[in-house]
Amino acid sequence: MFCAAIVGNAAAAQVVFAVLPDEPKNPTAEQVAESSIIIYGSRPVLEQIRRNGVERGRMTRVASDGKIEESTYERRFVRGENLDKDKVRVDQKLPNIEYSLIYGGGKLFGLINGATFTPREEAVASFMSQHEHSVDSLLRYKENGSTLTLVGKDKQKGIDLYILDVTDKENRKTRYYISTRSLRVLWLEYDEAPAPGATPVKYTKKFFDYRYAQQTLVPYRTILLEDGKQTQETQILTVTYGVKVDDSVFRNPEV
Repeated sequence: MFCAAIVGNAAAAQVVFAVLPDEPKNPTAEQVAESSIIIYGSRPVLEQIRRNGVERGRMTRVASDGKIEESTYERRFVRGENLDKDKVRVDQKLPNIEYSLIYGGGKLFGLINGATFTPREEAVASFMSQHEHSVDSLLRYKENGSTLTLVGKDKQKGIDLYILDVTDKENRKTRYYISTRSLRVLWLEYDEAPAPGATPVKYTKKFFDYRYAQQTLVPYRTILLEDGKQTQETQILTVTYGVKVDDSVFRNPEV
């Protein structure tokens, strides 16, 4: 037996059949995860459509001194067999500087004015945590070899939620709060030190303005909180999947 979740795009509404039972009082962790994956586009569609792509947007960040930093960014990526094998390049433009952070082969390096540099420990930790604790970490849990734990159900601000923990092979845990009605991830949480040896921080990512992009569901606005305080907001302006991304953009020019 199945239940149907209604989703829509600009063209028309479509019915997506999820794998939850008709009376989902006691669904398994896998049923919740797989149903959510279907709502985001289904595993085959996500794998095909999001194989590579380009995302452009703007970012607002609150610096440690309280100043507001505004920037634009371009994110190019090629999807690997799992998150560890992805290739990602983020070009960021601030009012007084432009630089790139490039991840591939399990390594992260920076590029500025054509020369490479080693990012600060905090920058590395921030980049990697954004990559490892994401909606994609749920959508690709099987590819990543992650384990699932259904913590239970809850109701917050009138919204019924599934609470699902995803733990990867490195024992990094991300907790997802998933609407029981729409099966969308509304927010996620994880605890992590912002730098080696630092006190762990509770990070919360909240997702808004869900839209369909090439048959897949994308949150166009994301807010990041650190110990309950908002520190970053990201707004996607355009995202295009299936765009050829030359492998050279991920290479270290000094290697």
